[in-house]
Order: sequence, then structure tokens, then C-alpha cells
Amino acid sequence: MYKLKRIYEASEASDGYRILVDRIWPRGVSKEKARIDLWIKEIAPSDTLRKWFGHDPEGWEEFLRRFREELQKEIGLTNQLKRLEKQHDTLTLVFSARDEHDNQAVALRAFLQRGG
Repeated sequence: MYKLKRIYEASEASDGYRILVDRIWPRGVSKEKARIDLWIKEIAPSDTLRKWFGHDPEGWEEFLRRFREELQKEIGLTNQLKRLEKQHDTLTLVFSARDEHDNQAVALRAFLQRGG
């Protein structure tokens, strides 16, 4: 099972294995407070895509399309996430975006749930 959580929310035992899926470490959060088990910055959107999107809701559908294309090239990383899910039952994809509905963690979870 894949869960989503903002890094600014408190971690809980029910989070299972916590994976940060941002390319850049979130501001103002210490590594101790974040309680991240793994940081896979390479699974995040490329800098070019991230800057293009800029969390503009108008570009969400195009962002999803472009990010899926990037993820299809990262087979090793997506397979790593699938293996971790089998080992830990629950993976929480941790992100820092303010928008909790249109962000890379939401897109990544959808990609993984569809079989990636």
C-alpha cells in the first residue's frame, strides 16, 4: 500500500517505511524530525519538468503525461519501490509541495498503482 504525506506533518507508526520523493530537501525540516527511511531524489521530476510545472493547476494533465514518460525511463527506481512495498507492506511517499492533490507524489503513486 502506498500512502502520501507532507513532510511537515508528524510521522506516525502507521506510515510504515517513509520515502522522500522530492529532488530537493525541504526547507526548515531537520533529518531527525523528518524521520525519512530513504530519500530517492532521482525518482522526482527532472528540474526542467519541475520548473515548467511550477504547481500551476492548468498544467497538471500535461505534467502527468511528461512525468510518466520520465518514470518509464527509471525502471530500476520504480522496481526498487515495488520491492520495498512487498518488504514493508506500507510505503509512505513523503513530499513537501503545498498542493496536496496535484504534486509528484500523487502522480508517482498513481503510476505505481497502475503497474508502472
